[in-house]
Amino acid sequence: MSEQTGTRPFSPFEWMLSLRYLRARRKEGFISVIAGFSFIGIMLGVATLIIVMAVMNGFRKELLGKILGVQGHMVLQPIDQPLTDYKEVAERLMRVPGIRLAAPIVDGQALATSPFNGGGVIVRGMRAEDLKRLPLLAGGIKQGGLDDFDTSEGVMVGQRLANQLSLRLGDMLTLVSSKGASTPMGTTPRIKAYPIVAIFEVGMTEYDSAFVFMPFAEAQAYFNRDGDASTIEIYTDNPDNVDQYRRAASAAVERPTFFVDWRQRNATFFSALQVERNVMFMILTLIVLVAALNIVSGLIMLVKDKGSDIAILRTMGATRGAIMRVFLITGASIGVVGTLAGFALGVVVCLNIERIQEFVSWLSGTTLWDPTVRFLTNIPADMSTGETLAVLVMALVLSFLATLYPSWRAAKLDPVEALRYE
Repeated sequence: MSEQTGTRPFSPFEWMLSLRYLRARRKEGFISVIAGFSFIGIMLGVATLIIVMAVMNGFRKELLGKILGVQGHMVLQPIDQPLTDYKEVAERLMRVPGIRLAAPIVDGQALATSPFNGGGVIVRGMRAEDLKRLPLLAGGIKQGGLDDFDTSEGVMVGQRLANQLSLRLGDMLTLVSSKGASTPMGTTPRIKAYPIVAIFEVGMTEYDSAFVFMPFAEAQAYFNRDGDASTIEIYTDNPDNVDQYRRAASAAVERPTFFVDWRQRNATFFSALQVERNVMFMILTLIVLVAALNIVSGLIMLVKDKGSDIAILRTMGATRGAIMRVFLITGASIGVVGTLAGFALGVVVCLNIERIQEFVSWLSGTTLWDPTVRFLTNIPADMSTGETLAVLVMALVLSFLATLYPSWRAAKLDPVEALRYE
């Protein structure tokens, strides 16, 4: 109402009138349909943004955690001479603050075979004491153990590799390597069978199906590395501060070496994830934008339909600001309620995403999430408070901006012009 009557901005009367316009009568049914679609569009847009961003954050977090749980945060490689002094170098690195493990590694590629199947694998020679200090591997052992790993002359394989080769704990796994003994006729392949003493599962297909862990001394003999290591993998307390640890580690090594950190080794992969995440955010924002445009069209039609009401209110003393606030509240209510409903829907889906995955898989009779294609064994979802707030603020701002032009247009009408809409 007008200032003369003493009403203040956003008074109960303005709210009552705005909410009345949201309840459609028979002749205003089409306007109500547009408002309903706007509400549904904003709700689904916000929910979809929250769910997709949570899944992509969870995917990156889980993937990064599993990669850094098996592979080192930094890898030390020799330059001028082999790592025959790997024990001394590892001990000096362990004394650097922030480095929790420096593990000498002997690795190579081989062909793993069984009487039933075969395939290429990555063989890593590690000491049992180092394996036990990697929680992802030590905690992921499903069968067997590492107590006698160094003296067992056996191997530890991933669960998926064991399934592919149809092998169980205690069965013999045959490894074939091209780096065999040198003879006058050339290098002969090295073929040796090892008992499976442990089976692990970390939840990442690339590791569970392709890695074979072997005792360090046995790997040295198998790959003809007499008394040296291929690399030293360094695990730190905080992978994000790897540059700081690199300088301290370089000073502690006391010999020419080359360091490669996890960001360099996986730069292409994680850059692609970041680009995909940003593009998905922009694309899904269009859903909210389209819904906001529906608010614009619905409010413009409502202003035209309520021309006589505007004229009456103006003749009764309502100010332009009061008229603008009435339609502003009407449009913004759709956006605010739709955003809150979308937030609630997104949170519910994120908290129950595995149950929803199982239900949809059961309903469709298909595998909704194939671990062999998507690296991880299940769908992760990790909601970020900052990103969720950004989505909510973006939706609220778009909803508010969508109401400005129709509200301003309604406020600009004078009583005489408003009657022409009838």
